[in-house]
Amino acid sequence: MTQPRQFCGRTRREWLWETGAGFPAAALAGMLGNDFLARQSRAADGSAWTNPMAPKAPGASPKAKSVIFLFMYGGPSHVDTFDHKPDLYPLDGKTIPVKTFGRGGHRNQGRAVGPKWQFQPGGKCGKLVSDLFPNLRNRVDDIAFVHSFHAESPIHGSAMLMMNSGRVLSGFPCLGSWVTYGLGTPNQNLPGFVVMLDRTGGPISGPKNWSSGFMPAAYQGTLLRATGNALNDLNPVLSPADQRRILDRLGQKNHEHLLTRSDNSELSARIASYELAYKMQASAPEAVDFSREDQSTRDLYGIGKGRTDDFGRKCLLARRLVERGTRFIQIYSGGAHNDDNWDAHSDIVRNHEKHAGNTDLPIAGLLTDLKRRGMLDETLVVWGGEFGRQPTAEYAQGTGRDHNAYGFTMWLAGGGIKGGIAHGATDELGSAAVENRYHVKNLHATVLELMGLDPNGLSYFYGGLDQKLVGVEPVEPIRAIMA
Repeated sequence: MTQPRQFCGRTRREWLWETGAGFPAAALAGMLGNDFLARQSRAADGSAWTNPMAPKAPGASPKAKSVIFLFMYGGPSHVDTFDHKPDLYPLDGKTIPVKTFGRGGHRNQGRAVGPKWQFQPGGKCGKLVSDLFPNLRNRVDDIAFVHSFHAESPIHGSAMLMMNSGRVLSGFPCLGSWVTYGLGTPNQNLPGFVVMLDRTGGPISGPKNWSSGFMPAAYQGTLLRATGNALNDLNPVLSPADQRRILDRLGQKNHEHLLTRSDNSELSARIASYELAYKMQASAPEAVDFSREDQSTRDLYGIGKGRTDDFGRKCLLARRLVERGTRFIQIYSGGAHNDDNWDAHSDIVRNHEKHAGNTDLPIAGLLTDLKRRGMLDETLVVWGGEFGRQPTAEYAQGTGRDHNAYGFTMWLAGGGIKGGIAHGATDELGSAAVENRYHVKNLHATVLELMGLDPNGLSYFYGGLDQKLVGVEPVEPIRAIMA
């Protein structure tokens, strides 16, 4: 039998696997077909591997095909943005009886801080919107405002986990993971779930906010940037350590034996993610190529206009990803700590003018662009933070407000949403939700329902239980805002 030709002391096959940390082998796998490496593996029971991100039919007729979640990290003040409270203006500086609970603990009274901006009517519906958002004010006919959300925690870390995963504890899949688990993704060359962070950094709790929890790693969020060279700015699902570990294994001479071991079901998902990372090198540059957009579109998002450029690029990339089949996109406004995000503890004016000024034009541009392209009807846009802010000051001096999980505002637009309405209410001071109160889980149920998924039926078996995003008790979507 003819012996394999040697090159640098190795066979050609060994040289292919080992050169460049195994990346030539990844290219070969790509030429051999989609998911070639992962398809060689078997689950623990010996069954053939199936692609966890393959498109799945929804259980009901969906109103939306994709979700764009605009996350205002830090907690925007509802009484200064979209929840008009005229009775709070004349109370500015006065000590008033009001129950609050924030990082400063429980209080029964405090110094009132009147809203620092005036509200003006917008659109045909006449919805009152703060002067902080003059551009979004023109889009209110497409938006449903819900003024009566409440949550369980006034602390950033646990409140963000609640907003993202329905739990105040870590270790559970987030909303984007549930959506991709239930529906897969039609584009196998791009992630089904994308996360874009603020340029100042990630939020508190970090990757726990876009984790797939106890689900396979294929369902977790993929970090993506909207600036610079796409090839350098992509962060694959796998961490660098995971990539090195798998590449080392794939480079071993006995990798065929490794891929047929009985404990490799998780490795299968990780290899699939590795293959996705390779495919993204070819597909992502086209997706983030803004040169294909005309100048009027870039202007619409505020790209190239200083303060709006960064968030505008993220919003435009979100639209381009939706066009290419990405199921769930989460964009963070605000990162790191203190005034790098919406967490206005000392000066509400300086903080909110900064962040609203960065995001108002891009978000209005996103809604406008989606609608003119006929995409808004199939794209659900969600806006909000982890909680709101109190009607009283946190400190003896200044205009800063503490966290408020008793009542706050979020809004939704697009796929399956009635536009031009306001639903629910907080009390006359904005301290707590009092009319048509909704928990964060009601928001999750609404998103799943609009995507064609049964929020009380979608489950994943783990720890001896059929785990659900909304928990054990049945949760109703917010039908009053659904078309």
